Amino acid sequence: MDNTEIFDPEKFLFRGLHPSVCLGTASDRYKGWLGQIYTEELYGGRIIARTNRVGKNSFREEVLPIESLREYFQHFSVLEIDYTFYAPLLDKGLPTPCAKTLAEYSRHMGPADRVFLKAPQMFFARRVWRGKEYIENENFLDSDAFTRQFYRPAFELLGNNLKGLIFEQEYQRQAERVPPAEFAGRLDAFFAGLPKDNRYHVELRTEAFLCRPVLDVLERHGVGQVLSHWTWLPGLKKQLAKSRGRFIGAGKQALIRLMTPLGTRYEDAYAKAFPFDRIIEEMFQPGMVHQAAELMHQAINQGKEINVLINNRAGGNAPLIARQLALAFNEKLGRGE
Repeated sequence: MDNTEIFDPEKFLFRGLHPSVCLGTASDRYKGWLGQIYTEELYGGRIIARTNRVGKNSFREEVLPIESLREYFQHFSVLEIDYTFYAPLLDKGLPTPCAKTLAEYSRHMGPADRVFLKAPQMFFARRVWRGKEYIENENFLDSDAFTRQFYRPAFELLGNNLKGLIFEQEYQRQAERVPPAEFAGRLDAFFAGLPKDNRYHVELRTEAFLCRPVLDVLERHGVGQVLSHWTWLPGLKKQLAKSRGRFIGAGKQALIRLMTPLGTRYEDAYAKAFPFDRIIEEMFQPGMVHQAAELMHQAINQGKEINVLINNRAGGNAPLIARQLALAFNEKLGRGE
């Protein structure tokens, strides 16, 4: 069945919501989405159990086979693939396990399906965890290595299905961070060294870097500013105000990520949301949905196609959050906002 132009929130069909809106989720294949996005009868006996350690706790996750991607894209028009955050696609010239998984994903995607890939932290995190401590990252903002080990193989694997790349800048405490002007200079050199492309997006998780020098660099290189509902960031509207109310960079694309409740750490949000099969009222923040719906309209009014990627940790269950967001967006649309 082709659901490309259908909008039916009761059936979690969002592809037909609006010509300039693309709703999707951060990751996929969750058993908790059976009966919402996935048909339980299709995957009997083929659900895989794995252990995921988050903070000091371990969780027994259950995931569907990769072929469930076909059902996913009946409901959503875009997907964020986040396992690429943990490894490059090439290592010493050879495909990594991450590349092989991505190739399998590609085989189950149709020509109209689109994905955002998270860039590996090894190229965008100033410090990385090694053994029992954080150390300085020797690959930090290495544009040549990023191009060789991730950018080129990503486009070879996905072709037109690749809609964008997300660079996630980790939160940096005041005692650890460099001055914003210095960070801006290093970003400037990094993007100057990359192939020209209007599909780069940067999520700045340190509020001090949401400033004119850094945002000017993004705009100069046509890089999108990701607006993220995340633990230590201000609200979505305040983030947009940092760029004077404009969705900057990335061609005609804009991107919002709904990741965690404000003030809630990743590991706490994960523990509360698991196993991701329902809304958790104690963690769900309605203001997140209302602000996102408002900014979706603002993006459209600025001539942008707005992509919204929703994580289970934002409130318990991404499909149910998507339903609330779609209804809030339509309500504002009906009022002419």
